[in-house]
Parts: sequence; structure tokens; C-alpha cells
Amino acid sequence: CLHLVASAGKPVADAGEDWARLSGDFRRFPMNVRKVGRVGGSGEPLLVNTDLAGSPEIARPDWLRRERIVSFAGQPLIFRGEILGVLAVFSRAEIQATQFEWLRTFADHAAVAIANARAFEEVARLRQRLELERDYLREEVREALAFGEIVGQSPALQTVLQQIDLVAPTEAAVLITGESGTGKELVASAIHERSQRRDRALVRVNCASVPAELFESEFFGHVKGAFTGALRDRVGRFQLADRGTLFLDEVGEIPIALQGKLLRVLQEGQFERVGDDTTRKVDVRIIAATNRDLKRDVETGRFRQDLYYRLSVFPIELPSLRERPDDIGALAAHFLRLACSRLKRPDIRLTSQDVATLRQYDWPGNVRELQHVIERAVILAQGGRLRLDPALARRHAGPPSATLRRAAIVQSRPAAAVAPEAEMRARERENVLAALDQARWKVYGPGGAAELLGIKPTTLASRIRALGIRRPAGGG
Repeated sequence: CLHLVASAGKPVADAGEDWARLSGDFRRFPMNVRKVGRVGGSGEPLLVNTDLAGSPEIARPDWLRRERIVSFAGQPLIFRGEILGVLAVFSRAEIQATQFEWLRTFADHAAVAIANARAFEEVARLRQRLELERDYLREEVREALAFGEIVGQSPALQTVLQQIDLVAPTEAAVLITGESGTGKELVASAIHERSQRRDRALVRVNCASVPAELFESEFFGHVKGAFTGALRDRVGRFQLADRGTLFLDEVGEIPIALQGKLLRVLQEGQFERVGDDTTRKVDVRIIAATNRDLKRDVETGRFRQDLYYRLSVFPIELPSLRERPDDIGALAAHFLRLACSRLKRPDIRLTSQDVATLRQYDWPGNVRELQHVIERAVILAQGGRLRLDPALARRHAGPPSATLRRAAIVQSRPAAAVAPEAEMRARERENVLAALDQARWKVYGPGGAAELLGIKPTTLASRIRALGIRRPAGGG
């Protein structure tokens, strides 16, 4: 279908009519239908000087009679064999053969100008895409230098690595869950680097940092003038990640109003930029990450169930650093090397006492917190020795590990005392109730009962059901 992009003329029947802003039948011309469409479909010029108003190929013969138009000339706009459009002229005087040839020359020049304008737009679009990809690559390099690769040999981490190897070669969507600072970005990068899309871009979006009113523009892009501040066309993250991987970090922060549009792209691979009716196709693999309990968000209506299932085809849950204490020494040594290189302090050593001190801490901020602790210790180092915060040996910012709690319980009883199952179940029930009371019956999140007990919220929820615990009526 041909679309009118420019028009001009002077009406005689209605002086108030503006031919520079035509609408209705003059806006769209189906290919190979009527005179303009026939020129566009065949690429052949057309000149009509007889009985123009009586032709069945004229959509508005009444308009021709009213404006006293008697002649039509159509010249195709062709550049290197491609039909770009049609130059159509309606005249109140008979168009002569010499004038028709002059229109041919004008059409050839116009076709070249249109092709050049298109090429310029394409160059500008590619330049913008390359600039964005450059920025993303710079960010990837910064993150790689700051955080490094996946380090550790603990069984919990080996399970994660096995899952990465299983899912990476596929096209399945992956949902990475775990506490903040456990390395979800590294796992996403590892999946991408082991996939068939590794030669294309891995585009990251931190959903928590995007203002709600800009989510649609961030994901899908916008055209110039779509809203205040849209000074030029902008490529969205989906288009930037075409044939690559899109990593949606903190995916649980996406507004519910946008989740349906995100689901459509995942299902159909199609989207429209803000302010544009053109439907674009995209081929993107999705890796999402969150520290939220999305299942609970689905239950409360905060997150769409269909989107959750689309994202969590292959879920990977990352262990906290408390669950992999054997990796603390290797991680500390790794971050020490990175920090010494970056801070120009190459002579600092990590002792076994340093590792023992680090292992006494519960690391509520997980691997990221360990990295920052090592960097501070490097800055404060003297005489080639790290200066760790002495409070690490005493401070437990998070709940004590399950191993330490069990050891404390065993040590508090006489050596010969063995509690029967019923007593242990009663103790466990009392312990869970105490945690719930202290947390004011908050199960999830910081300060919740699950955090106090040092277990996962889903584990605590199952335990509450198994123990038959019910919230008292009128509870806060």
C-alpha cells in the first residue's frame, strides 16, 4: 500500500480546502488498484488525457469534475530497480508529451534524493545502535573487572554451574533467583557466553532503576516527538538485543501495566515503538533475575501469572554466601587480586587468620559485600597485611547459620540427653512461633521470620503448614 507523504495544489471549488493536508481517499493507495496503485505496482508510467472523470479507476470522479481536472500523469520513483513510490499529477489542462518526459526526469532525481535520505536515516540508526552497544560493552568490561568470574568449588555452587551448562545451549528463558549480591549478573553472563548467541550482544536492563513512565520507551524505544523530551528516534533494549540476549535484572519491579506488553513480545516477538504504529519483529532470548518471591507476588496480584511462567521455564536459585562458606577463602583471594591491581597495591597477602575471620561473619550482603570488605581492607593495609574490620569476628548482621544453631542446641543439652521426636517437633514449633512473634508475623523480606531463622521463606511457609501454625485472630 502506498501512503501519501507530500501533496500540494490550489483548489477552485473550495478555497478553504488545504491540499497540503489531504485525508480520506487521498491518504492510502493500494498497490495495483486504480491509477496511482497501478503505477506503483507495475513501475510503468501512465498518462491519461481523455475522459478521466469517467474512468472506473478514479475513486472520486465528483472531485475531479468539481475541480475541473481533465488530465493525470503518474511516474514511478525508481532507484536501482526498486520502486520507492509514485509521483502523481492531476492537471486542469492537458499534459503534453514533453511535460510528461520532464516529469520522468524530475521523478528520477526525486528517487535519488529519497534513497539518499533513507540511507542517511539508516546510517544514523546504525550509528545510534553502535553507540548504545559501545556503552553496554564498556559497562560489561567495568562489571567484569569489578566482579570477575564465578569462583568457588562448594557443592552448592557446583550445582549452579551444572544447571548453567544444561540450559545455556538451549533457547529456554531462565529465571535466576537469590538474595542480593549472590552473583546473578555473573550467572546471566555465563549462560550467554555458553549459548549460540554469544557472538551477539548481551543487553542488560536494571528494571529497578527505570522510572515507571519510561519503561515502555526503555524496552521498545520511541520516535522523535512521541513525548516531551523525545528529541530524536531512540532504539529500545529489545531491538538492541535482537538475535542476542536480554537480561532483565530485578524483573519483579516491572509495573503490572507493562507486564502484558512484555508478555506479548515474548510470545509473538513483535512490538511497536512509543509514538509509532510500525510493528517490528525481534528475536531475543530472555534471562531474568530477581531477589523477590515472584510466586508470592503472583498470589497477591503484583505479578502476572502468565508472565511468571513464561520467564521461569528454567529457574536457577543461587545460594547465599552463608550456604557456601568453603568458598569464602577463594573468593577473598580473587577479590584481593582484583583490588590490588586496581588500587596499585600488589604486595598484600591474605593469611589463614584473615580467612578464619571472614568465615565467622554471616555476610547478609553476600559476595558483593565480601568484595567491598576486601577493597576497604586493601586501602587500609599496612606492611603488606590486610586490615580487616575487627568487628567482623563479632558482628552477625544476618541470622546465624543453620549449622551454628544446631551446634548451639546440641551443646546446650547434657551429652547423654536425647530428645524424642515429639519433643523436637514441639521445640521446633515453639522456635518458629517465637520468630514469627518477633517479626510480627512477617515471613518474607528483611527482618522477616525466615531471615531470623536463617531459612528460605518458602521453606518456612511449608514448615508453618506442616506444624499446623495459624496466625492468632486480631494479630498485627
